[in-house]
Amino acid sequence: MNYTFQSMTQEQAEEIATKWHYKDEYSFYDMDADQEDLKEFLDAEKRNDSYFIVIKNQELIGFFSFNQITEDTIDIGLGMKPNLTGAGQGLDFLRAGLEFIESNYNPKKITLSVATFNQRAIKVYKKIGFKEVEVFVQATNGSRFEFLKMALLF
Repeated sequence: MNYTFQSMTQEQAEEIATKWHYKDEYSFYDMDADQEDLKEFLDAEKRNDSYFIVIKNQELIGFFSFNQITEDTIDIGLGMKPNLTGAGQGLDFLRAGLEFIESNYNPKKITLSVATFNQRAIKVYKKIGFKEVEVFVQATNGSRFEFLKMALLF
């Protein structure tokens, strides 16, 4: 697949936060849509060693965050460069992230949360094998939104 994972630098975090803007309802995922999330994303100490950029063909195409919840569980977050979303690349991108997780963390379970309106992403997660766990409401972006928690077991 030719994906390379590297620890996210401050410069890369700033580029993602200021230049990555999604269209229509997906603007929900713009880093500046929630000032608290933006502040955390731009804080190198809070990002720690849990954020990685993904390079393909020498281009920054996305990022993953990996948070160890328990000894056996990793919770992930991810984002693809806006001009690459909806173009059929999500499955390979996600597979690359899962391979990275398996080789570096060896979890028994991977979890993620996705806004319920984002059926495009949910479809990709289900293709990989993620199962629905629960629906919950979370305050973000100045309001309250419904999210779906999903899990992949190994």
